[in-house]
Amino acid sequence: MTLEEIRGQDTVPETTARMQGAGKALHELLLSAQRQGCLTAGVYESAQVLNVDPDNVTFCVLAADEEDEGDIALQIHFTLIQAFCCENDIDIVRVGDVQRLAAIVGAGDEAGAPGDLHCILISNPNEDSWKDPALEKLSLFCEESRSVNDWVPSITLPE
Repeated sequence: MTLEEIRGQDTVPETTARMQGAGKALHELLLSAQRQGCLTAGVYESAQVLNVDPDNVTFCVLAADEEDEGDIALQIHFTLIQAFCCENDIDIVRVGDVQRLAAIVGAGDEAGAPGDLHCILISNPNEDSWKDPALEKLSLFCEESRSVNDWVPSITLPE
């Protein structure tokens, strides 16, 4: 038995619980950020925010359904955003369910709701550091993932 096999046996329940906790934290963070008006949705809109004020961005979510995996342009945008976030120490995760993400942030429910949810940025609402417990949980999740060379971890959102 290899070390990886031994680790894999021990961490399956832990990994599932960790993923569920991260999914709940992301759900809470998205709702909180939307209430505070510090959520930017859309690949183009996010790129503009990252270009103008990357120091104010605290978290990035990249979302793609299975049918989006073949979209080369979107994958190129994701690669560039991931590189920029890594370069600027912005925590980043991937989500595989754009429809669930839309249900959380309310896309299409009201006028002005975001339409493109392939990239979502969460910014600081003011100059003071945002002390959201969900953001702290996700930052820890991302840090733990990076320690095992998972630079952009995937999260499953809760139902």
